[in-house]
Order: sequence, then structure tokens, then C-alpha cells
Amino acid sequence: MASSDSDDRPVIGLTSYLESAKFLVWETEAVLLHRVYVDCVVAAGGIPVLLPPVTGGYGKIMSTVDALVLTGGADVEPARYGHEPHPATYTRPERDAFEFGLFAAARRQRKPVLGVCRGLQVMSVALGGTLTQHLPEATESTGHQPAPATFGRGTVTLAEGSRAAAILGRETKTLCYHHQAIDRLGAGLEPVGWAADGTIEAAELPGEFTLGVQWHPEQDTDDVRLFTALVDASRRPE
Repeated sequence: MASSDSDDRPVIGLTSYLESAKFLVWETEAVLLHRVYVDCVVAAGGIPVLLPPVTGGYGKIMSTVDALVLTGGADVEPARYGHEPHPATYTRPERDAFEFGLFAAARRQRKPVLGVCRGLQVMSVALGGTLTQHLPEATESTGHQPAPATFGRGTVTLAEGSRAAAILGRETKTLCYHHQAIDRLGAGLEPVGWAADGTIEAAELPGEFTLGVQWHPEQDTDDVRLFTALVDASRRPE
């Protein structure tokens, strides 16, 4: 465990945004994250720590936390999977470099990883996968991102025997906000969750707690089962 005092709660690292923001009297570059992420970690029994995408030292960073949440955000740079960018694609290369490095370090150290929306895509591309860059052109469904800053409500079917199903059951209600999706999964990842239109909504690596979901579980702070499973896994390394 990374914790060294009498508090035995696992320390959960959450990747964060580097964006222009306005707060109080300031309009400046800021490191930030939707508060609901940290609220879910606290409710699940962990201590949240924000990880800003401004440095290397990925192994050192991962050695100080017990688990990693790859949070939502901008699109992964298409050059990382050999594609030209779509006009609707928007990227943050500094986040890509940081999160790919953290993900590799987490796996080397056998630390549990939960990927949320972009986080699932980071995991898949890091393992050699590709993405559909603009989902409205690939499916008639509009529920994945119905309007700016509006989460789409849906239902995901989860594969029997999967880690995701063990946590959430064979079916779960979701809040989605993504215009990209998995095209070809990265090496070793197994698809374990699907939307009604066939879009892959969850994938995992068998034999380790490396689980990504395409929806936003942090938006329902009354249901922290995924975060609780991550916290519990960080107490019991596999």
C-alpha cells in the first residue's frame, strides 16, 4: 500500500485536465477535474489524488498511489493509431503522453486501472487498438452524445462471467457522453459490454483489474460500484 500512516484507505490517482478556466477573479490555465470523480472515490472508501499531465516519472507516480482512474476528456491523437484526424476530433497531446505513460507503469506494477470514457479509449489505443473518430457517421443512434454538455441515457448489456458483470450485473443503466468509440480493440482486451446499437461500451483484460467503460459512472454518485470495486482491488493485488 502507498499509505504510510494509520489511515489504511487506498490512495486513488485520477488523471486530470489542463485547460483554460475562469474562477473567482481569475481566467488562467488550470489543472482541474469534475468534482464527482473525487466524490465517488471518497464514497467508495478511497483517498483521491489528482494527477496533472505536466511531468514524466510515470513509475514514480504510480508507486505513490494504489490504483489509477483514467478519466474522461478530449480525444486521443489519431496519429497514435495511424489515422488522420477527423474534422470533429479535438485532442490534448500532453494528456495522451502522460496517460499512456501512467497506464504502462500501472500495468508493470500490477496496479488496478479503471478507464472512464476517454480512459477506455486510451487503454485500447495503448494496446494497439483503433477508434471510430465520429460515431454519428457510423451509427444512427444519437444517444451517445445527444447535445453539448448533455449526457445520453442508455442501457448496456454485460457479458456473463466478466468482471464488469460481476460488479454491475448483466445489464446496467448508463450516462454517456462520447462522439468516438472503439473500432478495433487493443491486444488482450476483451469486449464485455455493448449498447443497443452494438457499440462496445466496456472492455477488460482477463486476469487483472484493468477495466474500461465508455460511459460516465462518476455522474451517478449514488452508484459507486465500479469505484468500490477498484478500491477493493487495490487492497488485494491480483
